Amino acid sequence: MTVLLAPETTADAATIIRDAASSGTKLRLAGGGTRLCPGADDEMPVLSVRALTGIVAYNPAEMVMTAKAGTPLAEVEAALEANGQMLPFEPMDHRPLLGTAGEPTIGGVFAANVSGPRRLVAGAARDSLLGVTFLNGVGEEVKAGGRVMKNVTGLDLVKLMAGSRGTLGLLSEVTFRVLPVPRAVETVVIAGLDDAHAAAAMATAMSLSVEVSGAAHLPFIVAGRFSLGAGHEGSATVLRIEGLPHSVPARAEKLVEALKSFGPVSRLGADESKVLWCEIRDALPYAANRDKALWRISVAPTAGHQLMGAMRLQAAADSFFDWQGGLIWLQMEASVEADFLRRAIGHLGGGHATLVRASSAQRYGVPAFEPPAPGVAALNARIVAKFDPSGVFVGGGNV
Repeated sequence: MTVLLAPETTADAATIIRDAASSGTKLRLAGGGTRLCPGADDEMPVLSVRALTGIVAYNPAEMVMTAKAGTPLAEVEAALEANGQMLPFEPMDHRPLLGTAGEPTIGGVFAANVSGPRRLVAGAARDSLLGVTFLNGVGEEVKAGGRVMKNVTGLDLVKLMAGSRGTLGLLSEVTFRVLPVPRAVETVVIAGLDDAHAAAAMATAMSLSVEVSGAAHLPFIVAGRFSLGAGHEGSATVLRIEGLPHSVPARAEKLVEALKSFGPVSRLGADESKVLWCEIRDALPYAANRDKALWRISVAPTAGHQLMGAMRLQAAADSFFDWQGGLIWLQMEASVEADFLRRAIGHLGGGHATLVRASSAQRYGVPAFEPPAPGVAALNARIVAKFDPSGVFVGGGNV
């Protein structure tokens, strides 16, 4: 049975880490436990920040918030919504996809660098992170960054902690910037494009001065599982426009005019758009078959359709594209095909593939994360040794 350690103060957490370092005990770090830790030992003690909660500072006029790492994401978003603000990077909810429970935490979001469709214009979670407080592998408290972007003290360390997935330290507090919620939104939908023509259409859209905040392509095999409005048939290439009520319709019309040569074009209003982009954000159509392996792939936007063409010749697969084609969600029908997939990514200029979900049998011998190049692996090892000299933190991503 897993031992859950949930200290109520940072000092208590530091004591637990120091004791683990002196006794040679390994710890898994966790927030709400909504993101799985691939291959983790279920008998290993879990050190969770779920009791370290609360919004420490928030001035809506500054558009900056500081919160303890265990603060539920829902609490953060509710406070922001009450002031007409939001997290710019649109973090996804992994629970439907992975079948996990619990509450996502703001610390877990940054520890896993969780970023949604708006990433292509607003950046990843790490790009909104201004400051961190964390405990290293000997129980020392480390602070880096500040409450404004101009304060660059320790900024590289801040970025290093974002996406470290519990390998470098236990986040106890995070400071991050927020943005106003767009007052209007529309989605332009192009029907019937194949992957290559969809990539061209999205590239055209992103080159225009209409400020597209979401660009995704839903091939025909998966499009019917998204909320695209009554009567839609075939694939869907979807482009989101957000902003002020007087500008969104004009920008959407300009986008329609520029893209009508690609195929039939329609528009979704605010309510329909909100539902659709939440489904895209959470890869929701792939929540129905949790026994099937699921990859999250990042490549250059121009390489996405080429990669999927190669994969479909190799094995039965179901996929859709986000981030203008730079993010691919790929559900395998049978075998995982890790070696073929990662070789194909290398041949197309590089990127990485993360095995988000798979059975124990499918995971056997397959690294969940892209194996780094030897030079990068050596650098990573030196960084980990500096932060966690006793090897207390197992990491892996149960955040």
